Amino acid sequence: MQTSLQVELIQHTPDPERLVAAAAKLCYSQAGIDQIVQGLDQPIIEDFLTMLGEIGHESPIEHITFTFGIAGVSRSLLAQLTRHRIASYSVRSQRYVNEEGFDYIIPPEIESVPAARELFLQAMEADQEYYEKLAALLAEKHRQTYILAGKTEKEARQMAEKQANEDARFVLPNACETKIVVTMNARSLNNFFRQRCCNRAQWEIRALAIEMLKQVRKTAPVLFRKSGPACYSTGKCPEGKMTCGKAAEVKKYFRSL
Repeated sequence: MQTSLQVELIQHTPDPERLVAAAAKLCYSQAGIDQIVQGLDQPIIEDFLTMLGEIGHESPIEHITFTFGIAGVSRSLLAQLTRHRIASYSVRSQRYVNEEGFDYIIPPEIESVPAARELFLQAMEADQEYYEKLAALLAEKHRQTYILAGKTEKEARQMAEKQANEDARFVLPNACETKIVVTMNARSLNNFFRQRCCNRAQWEIRALAIEMLKQVRKTAPVLFRKSGPACYSTGKCPEGKMTCGKAAEVKKYFRSL
């Protein structure tokens, strides 16, 4: 069954902008540890965060983290997301979770061409059929092995089904839907946004990055107000000849996000 993107900011460091300002205050004043949170009203917090952005001092924002629950994304996206290594990931396992009746993601370009969509759906149905047949054949083989090893029928069946998933999953497509919990600190998030909010990013991970940015801006609006693709956050496109050529349009979009 086709599914769509779901993103939820499920937890974050309490009062994140205040904590970043306190860390910055420690760096740039004579305040002791017992004083760094004193006097941090909203104008002072904004001054510290603005200063950090202007001088490029990013280490204080590593003290705050954001945890997202993500669903309705493909295993193809997962391969890209986990290239961002300063993060923590928990992913639904295809080894321990049976994928009978798996959900999948249809790329918009395929969705837009009726003949391509029909062919894609046929491929998903075939993959599902092959997966289930492989899982059944492997499960029976393993069940017999466990019975011979002295396991009860119930034990043998349970163990066999889980073991069958391990190899049957090799036939599953990149389109197969997965669910992820990911935690990043704010500095890693900004790096993620610079790369994945860009027009040249793959469509699925770009949609994910934009939705994540929308949600963290609600929580820490000052800290993330300049977050986005490089042309917006730094004022310079790093893509060279590969640029989309739409910097003005992109900047306008992220200013109003």
